[in-house]
Amino acid sequence: MLKYSAVLLNELNTYSRSKTPFLFIIDFDKKNSIVIPIDKIKSSEILFDINGFTNFRNEIALKDVEFSFEKYPLSYNEYKLKFDKVQEQLKAGNSYLVNLTFPTRIETSLELRDIFSHSKAPYKLWLKDKFVVFSPEPFVKIEDGLISSYPMKGTINAAIPDAERIILADEKELAEHSTIVDLIRNDLSMVADKVELKKFRYISRIKTFNSELLQVSSQISGTVKKDLFDNIGDLFSLLLPAGSITGAPKRKTVEIIKNVEGYDRGYYTGIFGYFDGVKLESSVMIRYIENINGQLYFKSGGGITIYSDCESEYKELIDKVYVPINRNN
Repeated sequence: MLKYSAVLLNELNTYSRSKTPFLFIIDFDKKNSIVIPIDKIKSSEILFDINGFTNFRNEIALKDVEFSFEKYPLSYNEYKLKFDKVQEQLKAGNSYLVNLTFPTRIETSLELRDIFSHSKAPYKLWLKDKFVVFSPEPFVKIEDGLISSYPMKGTINAAIPDAERIILADEKELAEHSTIVDLIRNDLSMVADKVELKKFRYISRIKTFNSELLQVSSQISGTVKKDLFDNIGDLFSLLLPAGSITGAPKRKTVEIIKNVEGYDRGYYTGIFGYFDGVKLESSVMIRYIENINGQLYFKSGGGITIYSDCESEYKELIDKVYVPINRNN
């Protein structure tokens, strides 16, 4: 079982037992996580919009304003070296699915706060001078005793003719998605009863500033164990890291990720969310831009299986580097 520090776990448990509303931001390695009561948050330092629960007030719309966004990904040969290392692990039977990610240097005329303000996404977070995230992917929701998770696996450019049929018929994508669904179902079974698959492989659309993507998701739900809803730190200790951004089996796959990727994910692929005393909602921190020593990096990646095509995975990595801003809205 992968756990975070006792200090963070205890904070989460204390606030959830007392029904104190709080925001949480948990990084991938659980080294620099943040737990803060909602009424203590300063909007000059943290902005959030979690499916409509927000401390952000609408500003001037970004209409007819030209902005630049350039990306400078690693070369295909650099990517292939890491891809091949993952394939060695898969062929050796050490993992069935590995989420392989990389940082891509970007240049944009927008500030991170501007990207938060104008991007369209159900889950958004801005941490001053550090990062912005505009995620389409929920992690877990808990309401009225029901806990649900919505793993997102499978991305395709909507401009490709017959894109929806292609991605749903793709055997590699089906195998990857099914692996994560099984992993999440097993994870939820540790914290809930009567866990079942509610919806399998449904399509959602994501608009970027110059294109549209299709994403494939599923829904798994169960009845949360009350002692864990009163101890959210213990609940996350069992569930993290999120299966959709690691792979399966989780423990060994995390070891492979750390050995192969060779960089610090930081807050990328961690989770953030809120507890209002009655319900909890959280998101996986994907679609993420970080300020590293004054230079911006967009961290992205995808799931690799033994059937993966290197060129296709490299293209998906680059396609995921975008900002979901429509200049005309």
